[in-house]
Amino acid sequence: MTSLAPSENLNDPLVTVDGVSFSHGARVIFDNVSLTIPRGKITAILGPSGTGKTTLLRLIGGQLAPSKGQVTVFGQDVQALSVTELYSMRKRIGMLFQSGALLTDLDVFENVAFPLREHAVLPESMIRSIVLMKLEVVGLRNARHLYPRELSGGMARRVALARATALDPVMVLYDEPFAGQDPISMGILVRLIGEFNRALNLTSVIVSHDVKETAMIADYMYLLSEGRVVAHGTPEGMRASREPAVTQFMEGEPDGPLPFHYPGPDYLHDLMS
Repeated sequence: MTSLAPSENLNDPLVTVDGVSFSHGARVIFDNVSLTIPRGKITAILGPSGTGKTTLLRLIGGQLAPSKGQVTVFGQDVQALSVTELYSMRKRIGMLFQSGALLTDLDVFENVAFPLREHAVLPESMIRSIVLMKLEVVGLRNARHLYPRELSGGMARRVALARATALDPVMVLYDEPFAGQDPISMGILVRLIGEFNRALNLTSVIVSHDVKETAMIADYMYLLSEGRVVAHGTPEGMRASREPAVTQFMEGEPDGPLPFHYPGPDYLHDLMS
């Protein structure tokens, strides 16, 4: 496992988002958002599409910088890190992208081996052992010769999960891991994410709008809407909540305080102008 950062305290949260604001031009994505990601737990970030859930992952990973506030990862202010320090931090983080993002010209084996070849100096025999072990866990060791175009959507997502954990990261970020999956594939992914988190003592952050599946494995949940945290709690607490916004999202109701329309001028005003 990668050594601790000099400022890292194992008793502190792994990630702290403190008073963060962020905008794309005139559009406010976050307005004074604060949340914490505890070590060794599965934390879910929920919200309707377009609420900035993926943007939050990019802020944690240092691809974006907040206009206000601070993002702390492994005890370090992400925006204060040098390029070298930032790359070192990212080696401790696995990422499962929404699309899977497999490299189309590489077969399954080489997709999983890619981070090992890029970031570790290992003999080929050890790389082979690690890759086969990761693929065995996701049930695809015997599919190692296939290319991404030959995989189903569920298989591709499982290969992406094996790749995300190839370097034995401290934390894994999941960007809509259940999107576009059939019920069987979704059930497999739910089980694998939970098992990976327990077996590898990971910290997991799941960005999703799939309430039922995420609530099955999450230890704590945050609900984002209109640039702020509108609710947070355990899955049981969120399901029992009578707050209108929480009820609307958890039960999938079309009408409620969480808006359906993208913000902008009134419809009649827009027609008449």
